[in-house]
Amino acid sequence: MKKLIYLTGFMGSGKSAIGPILSNTIGWEFFDLDRVIETRFNKRVTEIFENNGEAYFREQETGILSELALKDNAVISLGGGTIASEVNLQILKKNSLIIYLKTSPEVVYERLKNKRDRPIFKNETSGEVSRKQFLEKIKKLMENRVIYYEQADVTFSTDHKSIGLTVDEIAKYVYKEIR
Repeated sequence: MKKLIYLTGFMGSGKSAIGPILSNTIGWEFFDLDRVIETRFNKRVTEIFENNGEAYFREQETGILSELALKDNAVISLGGGTIASEVNLQILKKNSLIIYLKTSPEVVYERLKNKRDRPIFKNETSGEVSRKQFLEKIKKLMENRVIYYEQADVTFSTDHKSIGLTVDEIAKYVYKEIR
């Protein structure tokens, strides 16, 4: 029986919004990997990126992911780039269900354009680049990560769909898989 559900997908795909509702629906614990990291380091992810760099952040992310992988009956929302590592991918594949929340670049742009807490898009969300340049960066990052996202067990689109409807679809699928 699969004891862990990982939600993966690009930034803005709905992992952090869907995760707690899904976990409540199925009666499991919920963890947001980025929030766990922030609590552990008493710093926002953006601060860790700025002060220590992405490589340091990814190393810490892998360590904390390894700890969370020991949980039972838990839904874990991953950071957008967590799955884009062979080491992390192997951790995720052990006794778990990986759900890819797929979102189009245009929808990601709409969801992120006013956010200031995405370290990879720091310049883009500050208004320093055009919509076209921002979309190009989103598309490029998505292209680099899609080979990892597509290794998920199942994919659900979150484009133009309410959170409630998406959670319902995922919960129905999960009940078939874990019962």
